[in-house]
Amino acid sequence: MRLDFSFPPERSFRQSQTKRNNTFQVIVDRGRPLLQPMKPLRRRYSREMPKGPVVRLDPQTPDLQAVLENLSAMALVGEDLWLGGDEGTCLERVTRDGPDFAKHRRFDLAEILDLPATSEIDIEGMDHDGGHLWVIGSHSLRRKKPSRGDSDRKVRECLGRVDFQPNRHTLARLALEDGKPISGSMLEGDREGNLLTKALAGDPLLGVFSEIPSKDNGIDIEALAVREDRVFAGLRGPVLRGWAVVLEFRVKETRPPALALNGGVKKHLLKMQGLGVRDLTLRGSDLYLLAGPTMDLDGPSAIYRWKNALKAKEEAVVWDPEEVSQIPYGKDSDHAEALCWLDKDRLLVCYDSPGKGRLVGESGVRLDVFDV
Repeated sequence: MRLDFSFPPERSFRQSQTKRNNTFQVIVDRGRPLLQPMKPLRRRYSREMPKGPVVRLDPQTPDLQAVLENLSAMALVGEDLWLGGDEGTCLERVTRDGPDFAKHRRFDLAEILDLPATSEIDIEGMDHDGGHLWVIGSHSLRRKKPSRGDSDRKVRECLGRVDFQPNRHTLARLALEDGKPISGSMLEGDREGNLLTKALAGDPLLGVFSEIPSKDNGIDIEALAVREDRVFAGLRGPVLRGWAVVLEFRVKETRPPALALNGGVKKHLLKMQGLGVRDLTLRGSDLYLLAGPTMDLDGPSAIYRWKNALKAKEEAVVWDPEEVSQIPYGKDSDHAEALCWLDKDRLLVCYDSPGKGRLVGESGVRLDVFDV
């Protein structure tokens, strides 16, 4: 017989310190209870003011509040920081301005790409490689979210509605010139999804999750890292019995302006304490992963390193990726969503649902910086 007793976790309010709860398992052996320590659970809330750079958007941006509250992808290209959100079809570009980023410009991908619909792309991952900016949508189904104040009937109706939005199934490569996207190529597809959508639907491990909405542990791509023709896409969900999934595939050009898969889709499995992948970035041959909860909730978040990921020739099973840094989070706020390299040794992290302490003026939001 096994009995588990978990004492409530203590909250930590400093990024530099972590207080862990005392958790034990009681094993009854020959009638005698034996108390053994278990790996501690972690729960961190942050009340420290963030100290990273401020992203200042144009105060006249039509959907300014939605942009500030829904940042979900990020890439630094020279002096320009590119930002994507999970609403609409636009990219935001801000440029270094002292310690911060300002001089906001907006670019609508609907004017550059041949998108199959007018719906949101749900931009969840971004990277820069070889003069190109890469962007990926969530490739997910969406269950409609009820609003506070809805009637009981309306709540049930919302939760019973699942939408397929074609633009979410987007993988695009954008050519940049003078800090502007001038043309783009997309992974071949149509209103029923793209080649990656079809590959996942037919996969023996992940296929069943392609029919499940993203926040229900269904397919939900939230991370992107690119090196030449190798593309890594991290899944926020599904998490399979505590295992996170990173997809890897190669792409090739076909008829302009299209891309195609060049071979199959690999599925790398990583054990990150039950967390899913929220973003990816490469440094040398190592892959850094921002990990967080799969479901729509507050929970632990951390940065992990998969050493020599680029040297993996076959599908990998990684039991113990190195935990590089823990990330603070708030109560119903400050959910880490994206990361990129700020410089040689520091990672920049942005947050969905930023807390009041992150908002600066009417059009600014403060990011975090982590030494690694």
